Amino acid sequence: MKIAAGNETTTDFQTIFALVQCVPYLTETSCDQCLINSEQYVCCDGNTGARVYMPRCFTQYEVIPFYNITRIQEVRAIISPLPPPPPLPVPPPSSGNTSRTVIIILVPILASLFLAACVGVIIRKRFNKKTEHITLQGEDEAVSAEESLLYDFKQLVAATDHFSTSNKLGEGGFGEVYKGKLQNGQQIAVKRLSRNSGQGELEFKNEVLSMAKLQHRNLVRLLGFSLQGSERLLVYEFVQNRSLDCSIFDPMMRLLVNWECRYKIIKGIAKGLVYLHEESRVRIIHRDLKASNILLDEDKNPKISDFGMARLFRQDETRGNTHRIVGTYGYMAPEYARHGDFSIKSDVFSFGVLVLEIISGQNNGSFKNVDNGEHVEYMLSYAWRNWCAGRARKLIDPALMSASIPLHDILRCIHIGLLCVQNNARDRPTMSSVLIMLQSFSATFPVPLEPAFFVPGGNEHMTKSLEIKPTEFSKNEASITELYPR
Repeated sequence: MKIAAGNETTTDFQTIFALVQCVPYLTETSCDQCLINSEQYVCCDGNTGARVYMPRCFTQYEVIPFYNITRIQEVRAIISPLPPPPPLPVPPPSSGNTSRTVIIILVPILASLFLAACVGVIIRKRFNKKTEHITLQGEDEAVSAEESLLYDFKQLVAATDHFSTSNKLGEGGFGEVYKGKLQNGQQIAVKRLSRNSGQGELEFKNEVLSMAKLQHRNLVRLLGFSLQGSERLLVYEFVQNRSLDCSIFDPMMRLLVNWECRYKIIKGIAKGLVYLHEESRVRIIHRDLKASNILLDEDKNPKISDFGMARLFRQDETRGNTHRIVGTYGYMAPEYARHGDFSIKSDVFSFGVLVLEIISGQNNGSFKNVDNGEHVEYMLSYAWRNWCAGRARKLIDPALMSASIPLHDILRCIHIGLLCVQNNARDRPTMSSVLIMLQSFSATFPVPLEPAFFVPGGNEHMTKSLEIKPTEFSKNEASITELYPR
């Protein structure tokens, strides 16, 4: 029956019980290869047990006994080939003995055929069920060998010069990123997950599952991955101009990023999010959209990266909830930071923060405006208050200010950014609506309501109330025709 089970005690005195089985018609080599292939699906989720259904083999392990080893041994003993019996004496021919001989021969044969037919039906049903299951796995959870290229670990070690500090490009919440060069001359970026990260393996699996299915010019392309013991490596295309925060938050570098370039970056990020939310094979919520996770290529085209915290949904799903809050304060939507509720509107909030950062050239997490030496105001409330007072240009990066800048376009982007960071998720536009607004120069926009913003480094949230009457801007309190000069 090609079945085996057993247990092993690890160094921390934890006993693991495991069972493996192949369909009977497989050769020993094919069975071994099938079980080896199934190992790639047994990792990374932190569970104490797992089951992997492959079309021709099955693997299961638990920390409690779940199989009857005695019964397995009995089955194996029954199926094992027996030595041939000694030859029986041939009786003299007679009609009675002939009938008895026929019965003795036919009964075992018929019984064997009946048993084989039953086993065949059961195997076919299980095969169809497992085939369907693995198809769903490949669609929603697992990465097959055809969908992702497995790199040799030693090859990546050599490409990065043993992960030398001179090749280090940056460091995120779950690992470091190194520049590498393969033997064929191709430049790559290798993300090495931290061994000390309690969530690293989950993020590794999540990022592979997300990125293996995505192809868009505004998303960083996943080239492959590598597994070696506790090492988990992701291999990406190399993006020349590093991350967005290096360009817009540095006092000298942002002088080189004019408005046309910043506007292209804003639109590119919006297009990437529209693809994630509405156009990809699965709906994906990034959950950690921020300037350091936006990379710029040689033409300053933005590419969204770092999908370690992303969540995948079917196309008919739009929201979820989690007790495990991940992300970066200052970019988190209020409903997510408070209650763990997330949706596509969570990414919209983060996008709004990014828009205001790109226009102002300042980091939301470190922005502080001190009013009369007492009241400290943060970026979102500062932008909204000045926009309501007709002083939105105070938010604009001085490096952009010149006689030739399209002030109307910049103010329109501030307006869009404020619409994205509204406190109530229902008041925020979708990313497809945002993209339309960015590309339209004559459409009227709703009046943004008061935004939410957070105290950096804490879970508290602060809301600032201002006495603003919408009727001062619009007769119907819903839209606005002209807020800033052309």
